[in-house]
Amino acid sequence: MATTTKTRKLSDKDLAEFLALTKDADSVELKLTVPISDRSSNAAALGVDPLDAQIRQVFFFDTPELTLNERGLVVRARRVQKKGDDTVVKLRPVVPNELPAKLRRSSNFGVEVDAMPGGFVCSGSMKGVLEKPVVRKVVMGERRISKLFSKEQRSLYAAHAPEGLELDDLSILGPLSVLKLKFSPEGYERRLVAELWLYPDNSMILELSTKCLPSEALEVATKTRAFLTQRGVDLTDEQQTKTKRALEYYSDRLRADSDRTHPA
Repeated sequence: MATTTKTRKLSDKDLAEFLALTKDADSVELKLTVPISDRSSNAAALGVDPLDAQIRQVFFFDTPELTLNERGLVVRARRVQKKGDDTVVKLRPVVPNELPAKLRRSSNFGVEVDAMPGGFVCSGSMKGVLEKPVVRKVVMGERRISKLFSKEQRSLYAAHAPEGLELDDLSILGPLSVLKLKFSPEGYERRLVAELWLYPDNSMILELSTKCLPSEALEVATKTRAFLTQRGVDLTDEQQTKTKRALEYYSDRLRADSDRTHPA
């Protein structure tokens, strides 16, 4: 599975793998992280108004050693301004046609190929929408982590997590503050999404993305690349992964806190 973050040209083998994955996927999301130093000029070039952005708060659940991440399992909850709370249990990488038929039939499960300059990865996500905003209560220690997730999500987690590692055993890795903005720039026939992830150490990742049907992927990628290049957006910079950066930051902090509490 091609998951490199370095910008490079995909080989013929990579392209064949990408097309095979998209054939059995439900959607494709084209992503690009851009140098944070260029965010103001990029925003101006694309006609973005920051005041239209939606505030989100993201929390991941894992061990301090990132045991779940090592097994390709991501557990996440979000608080979304004026919208409510949602959760996801995600597997990656996956091969769509190797997933259990029962899992694929679930209306809450989707398979998506994320593609960025030089790499791609296919993931399967079991999503959940919470009727009441309870993520904050979990973070405050008033509710158990497992109460955030549906029966389907808990079942998927149990099937892929290490034996004996329950949801309620996990550490909370967060929060991450995120500003998300959907917009339709002039001269581009599709909708773009801008996400600015703000990390506690004052670092930031700015990502542009657009979703499309698998059958449209190559055409949309070509048109999007041409549009962004015309607007002066740098497509050659090294790509960054939002989730990986968040997990590594909080993993380091949890282990540092543990070392201070339990010195050798």
